Amino acid sequence: MFSSRPVKKKYDSPDSLRSVGWTSARKLELTAPGRPFRLQDGSVLTEVEVEYEVYGDLRLAQDNVILIAHALSGDAHVAGWDGQTRSNGRLWRQSRPGWWDAVVGPGKAIDTERFCVICANVLGSCNGSTGPGSINPASGRPYGLSFPAVSIADWVEMQRQLLDRLGVEHLYAVCGGSLGGQQALEWALRYPGRVGKCIILASGPKLPAQGLGFNMVARHAIMHDKDFAGGDYYEGKPPLRGLEAARMLGHITYLSGKGMDRKFGRARLRQEQEPEQFDTEFEVESYLRYQSRSFVQRFDANSYLYITRAMDRYDAAETWGGGDLVQACRRITAEMLVVSFSSDWLYPPDECRDFVDAMLKAKLPVTYVELESASGHDAFLVDTEPVGRLLRAFLLAPSRERKIMKY
Repeated sequence: MFSSRPVKKKYDSPDSLRSVGWTSARKLELTAPGRPFRLQDGSVLTEVEVEYEVYGDLRLAQDNVILIAHALSGDAHVAGWDGQTRSNGRLWRQSRPGWWDAVVGPGKAIDTERFCVICANVLGSCNGSTGPGSINPASGRPYGLSFPAVSIADWVEMQRQLLDRLGVEHLYAVCGGSLGGQQALEWALRYPGRVGKCIILASGPKLPAQGLGFNMVARHAIMHDKDFAGGDYYEGKPPLRGLEAARMLGHITYLSGKGMDRKFGRARLRQEQEPEQFDTEFEVESYLRYQSRSFVQRFDANSYLYITRAMDRYDAAETWGGGDLVQACRRITAEMLVVSFSSDWLYPPDECRDFVDAMLKAKLPVTYVELESASGHDAFLVDTEPVGRLLRAFLLAPSRERKIMKY
């Protein structure tokens, strides 16, 4: 069994031949007078702006586009170095490149010398696209919880409208991990004729009950923060403590017990004096506090609520097969790659195998790979070398063979 131990990060500089270099996000207004954005629940938004980034060149034949869908706390900044941090206020990006820079770039697994890569920030987020923190044109104030519920289908529809405006009719591939994997699957189901290959990492057709429970506790922490104010906190103090607690819980679910033992064990912080009874004492405590405090500086609590609820409600079998996953999968025409990770407890391998079994029963061309990893749910972001090898091989493979592999 192949073990995919993460290697200490070393970023490619902006002037490296393996980096897409300095990047600039683009924005596009999808709505116009008389042309609102209609959501799946029947709600209407009269103003919707989408932020997206593009890497590589679109060929004249438009046959080389890969759409990448980001996860819960992600954004459109997949690769390279943000050249707009001073103007957009995202100063945390000054110290690191995009969230999948090790995978996307010249000569990398998703090769921007061969492919044109597009990623859009989801509706309801706080990283450039319209969300609960945006101004409601009807009131002149931030939406807060008056923002309509969003769904995976709404995100795919927003991406579809963006691609239409860019003149892209067909995707060579759509790819995503975690929440991004749900979007990739929805693309293959909703627009089967527009997707050639579909890559799903650490994800599946629905979030299992344990994940639903984790998300509920996270939302509870946010909504019971004294500063939450019913979601109308934009002119006051945001619910930072609640969001910190939600992020700490979420971060634990992205890791694994083995990975945490390997990284922290029971190591204690070096302190000049004995800590008080409930002070931060262990290294793992310090790590979670640091991660949560840095997270709340760049993410909105309401967006966390909306995005996790969209994740909860996604059920591909219910939407497309009346509860029958095999029937739903019969809609798919794309070549499928599903990658699971041994220590992922949000989308464990047995859930992914059930999904793959359904696709095989639907007679789909599917490749399934189960990677042995201690990195947990975040392995698709951390174990970039083995993941990259799989992506490269699948993207360049000409055949439509069914393969089941375990590394």
